[in-house]
Amino acid sequence: MRKIIIAALAIFAGIIGLTACEKTAVPNPSNSVHTNSPAPVDSENDTKVIQTQEVTNLEQFITSKLTGEYGVYTNFIETDQSAEAASGHEVLSESASLRMLAAVRSGQQERFAEQWQLAKQTFDINSGFSYRYSPKQQKLYPLNAAVDDLRMIQALYEAGEKFGNKRYTAEADKYGERLYDYNVKDGKLYDFYDMEYSSTNTFVTLCYINLGTLRKMSIPSQFSKKLTNDLNVILENGYLSDEFPFYETRFNYESGKYSSENINTVESLLSILALAEVGQQKATSIDFIKQQVEAGTLYGQYSREGKPLNDIRSTAIYAITAMIGSEIGDESLHHKSIERMNEFRVTDVDSPLYGGFGDVASGQAYSFDNLMALLAYVY
Repeated sequence: MRKIIIAALAIFAGIIGLTACEKTAVPNPSNSVHTNSPAPVDSENDTKVIQTQEVTNLEQFITSKLTGEYGVYTNFIETDQSAEAASGHEVLSESASLRMLAAVRSGQQERFAEQWQLAKQTFDINSGFSYRYSPKQQKLYPLNAAVDDLRMIQALYEAGEKFGNKRYTAEADKYGERLYDYNVKDGKLYDFYDMEYSSTNTFVTLCYINLGTLRKMSIPSQFSKKLTNDLNVILENGYLSDEFPFYETRFNYESGKYSSENINTVESLLSILALAEVGQQKATSIDFIKQQVEAGTLYGQYSREGKPLNDIRSTAIYAITAMIGSEIGDESLHHKSIERMNEFRVTDVDSPLYGGFGDVASGQAYSFDNLMALLAYVY
């Protein structure tokens, strides 16, 4: 059982990447150093031209500097890949799913096909997509992560529609059925399934609840309706307060209670994005986000009462608020979020991180930041 718990902590560290997400101390991939400012723009057309160049530069950095044989590296700087949390040139199904979704959103059919084929080759196991592979250790971890499997399934559904390819839709159905078979027990969605121990954890993390994709999955309607309705209630009831309109971290099925040591902004923003994708976002959450983005004071972690617990401002945070703005049709939120996000972009042409998002001084550049930024550009 201890091994299962440790594996769960590693999943959270690898997927969300925040130091306080769970008790395992890991580097913070959203802790990019604020060293660069966005170039001033004079018009909407100038903005489009600059953003196109930013996308090109970021794509080039990810492809040439942050990608290897098995996919996108967790970090630009290599490690011995032996830690409990993913590091160095290990690859994550999280990264593969984000890469796939970005390719669909930007209409890159060939790139999507390549990324999907690579994802299957690298991560596909009997019970799902392994959340992590270490090339150096030659280790494929026997656990999936529902959030990443769902994102892959989402990308497949979107690819089937956008590219007019029924094969992708059929694959989305197939892998959705598999997710239901392994990660859903008694109508409840769990974060992961451990193939080695034939076991799940005991709770669902709220930002794993991809309502839009769950509603599309090919499972019997009587089961689908109960699953999505129950998860919808869990997500909506995780709302903290109008004073601090973020969301709880997880819901424990055994106790029937929510728990959050502290509130990680990335997690709450992903929950808000999931609600926005189905038109259920709260106006109070959007207003709060807009105020903080405008002021540049959206920080990485808060107390449950809304007190900032650090002053970290990050690429990923503003990338997600940009996606929320795009999803709800709020151009000002999307535009301002992209501006804030670009403050972390590496513009020094002599830096090996040029075009990407990272810390020039330390050389750290994480997959989560860079892929979230890429997705925000094309969302």
